[in-house]
Amino acid sequence: MPETDAATGPGARHLLQDYLERLCSELRGLSAGEVATYIPELGRADPEGFGIALAMVDGTLAAAGDAAEEVTIQSVSKPFMYGAALEALGREAVMARVGVEPTGERFNAILLDEENNRPFNPMVNAGAIAVSALLSDGSPAEDELRMQGLFSDLAGRPLEIDLTVFGSEKETGHRNRAIAWLMLNSGMIEGDPDAVLDLYFKQCSVLADCRDLAVMAATLANGGANPLTGRQVYSAPVAQDILSVMATCGMYDYAGQWIFDVGLPAKSGVSGMLCAVVPGQFGLAVWSPRLDAVGNSVRGIEACRRIAADFGLHAFAPHLDPGAVIRREYSSAEVASCRERPQADCALLEREGAALRVIELQGPLYFASAEKAVRRAGALAERGGTLVLDFHHAGSIDRAAAALLGQLPAALAGRGCQLCVTGLGPRHESSGLARQLEEAPAGHVTRPAGIAEAIEAHEEALIARAQPPREARLARLSGAALFAGAAPADLAALERMAVRLSFAPGERIIARGDTARAVFVLAAGQVDISAVAPDGTARRVSAVGPGQSFGEMALLEDAPRASHADAAGAAECYAFPAAALRELLAARPALAAAVYANLSRSLAARLRQANRQIIALD
Repeated sequence: MPETDAATGPGARHLLQDYLERLCSELRGLSAGEVATYIPELGRADPEGFGIALAMVDGTLAAAGDAAEEVTIQSVSKPFMYGAALEALGREAVMARVGVEPTGERFNAILLDEENNRPFNPMVNAGAIAVSALLSDGSPAEDELRMQGLFSDLAGRPLEIDLTVFGSEKETGHRNRAIAWLMLNSGMIEGDPDAVLDLYFKQCSVLADCRDLAVMAATLANGGANPLTGRQVYSAPVAQDILSVMATCGMYDYAGQWIFDVGLPAKSGVSGMLCAVVPGQFGLAVWSPRLDAVGNSVRGIEACRRIAADFGLHAFAPHLDPGAVIRREYSSAEVASCRERPQADCALLEREGAALRVIELQGPLYFASAEKAVRRAGALAERGGTLVLDFHHAGSIDRAAAALLGQLPAALAGRGCQLCVTGLGPRHESSGLARQLEEAPAGHVTRPAGIAEAIEAHEEALIARAQPPREARLARLSGAALFAGAAPADLAALERMAVRLSFAPGERIIARGDTARAVFVLAAGQVDISAVAPDGTARRVSAVGPGQSFGEMALLEDAPRASHADAAGAAECYAFPAAALRELLAARPALAAAVYANLSRSLAARLRQANRQIIALD
């Protein structure tokens, strides 16, 4: 198996690795149980052998003890072959030959369900032999190649068959032979029972270590996809079916006590192998050949019990808080767009801004958490307006959550509320939610690029409804916010100083670090202001339109530019040389008073909005 780095970072030791090593050391003292001897080759196992491995669904692997010791997987093969039959033939065909009910009997009981004349489940020998019959086409060589390929795909590396153990099982497997002939008589298997048994004995004789088995279990935890290779070995519904039968039947007549104590889908084998699965999280494998009276590894059971208890992994324990799904919510009155606007527009938006509400979701979305989000969205929709539902911080979305959320567009539209969905990304594709939103009736839902874009579009719509359309161009400098209140003679002097510049879409007007040589007033178009993070990435923090100014700090200090300014489309600007403008203001006190008062009001408005946003987003 390819080595997987268990460290979380350079030089860091994986805490899980330390935990498994401590657990392995503590449980080595358990000496109860005996090595299986009814298959002679298994009796050769070292009774003190003990290994543990855990594979996360992201491919991270941690292992301790004798986790690299290869042994035959024996009955741990059964759920994986059952999955192969489900994939190949479908649930109905497999269910006709093998049931899913626990037996309460020994794993090798010669027993069929009297009502249906079939094995009770695929985890006991009779059911596993019936599954092997379903997967056999009568050619032993081809059967072996397919079976070996299945387990290699599951482990993420080529696995071999221990032919010595296979020969030992074949030579001594009289009870299994009796089961096969009984099922031939009942019609549950067809063809040569010896060919079917050969496949069954070979699947039990596949060699794997704990790391291999942990990856196999993690494949089930990962919806059928191998976490190391990405190969989709089983479909998600088949992986679910496998885990369901493992949970109820995987530990033989100990299954009830196991699910009560440990609460995880699991499967054991008489070689001392045991695997358990925490769906969506990881696969666990333990090997220790000392078995209890019903054929389960003594140390394996205790290791699983300890891990489940220490980390609260029991399937029926409450794991998630659906109330935590809402990260925060706010209105556009509290968090406005980064667009610089005239004072009259800002006043309008402060009055009407609550008509848009934002709900930011977080964490995994499942039925209960999605229901919480849908219920809150419905409550906010009573006010009408616009609702933004953001998934940027949301984790996985399961089918139940997608089904609930997919009903929101129509439900909100019926209440006069427009739904905007933002933040859906590649990690959410498997849920099908994006497809459901695309199929919603026209006008029920929009998909802006982000929350900022949704808020800005809402603001533009409010302004357009409240005021007649305005020319998207500054006609004269008297309409510039920076020069509001200036005398006609002062405006004339400013016009003589101004240099008219045109910029192409995307053209940089100011670069961070430039010497501040000019102040700009936008005449037409839009200019985006972007701050630069330490890693060099730029993020838009403001946008100005006609009549708004940028680069004004050149009037106050000679420091290098702190941000980029780029033309969002074709743009025209008035540029005022900073040194000349400062001289003009010094010579005209009334103009200076007006300009600095306007600049102070603009900075104060930005500060007030920043404070509201900090409070809303805290």
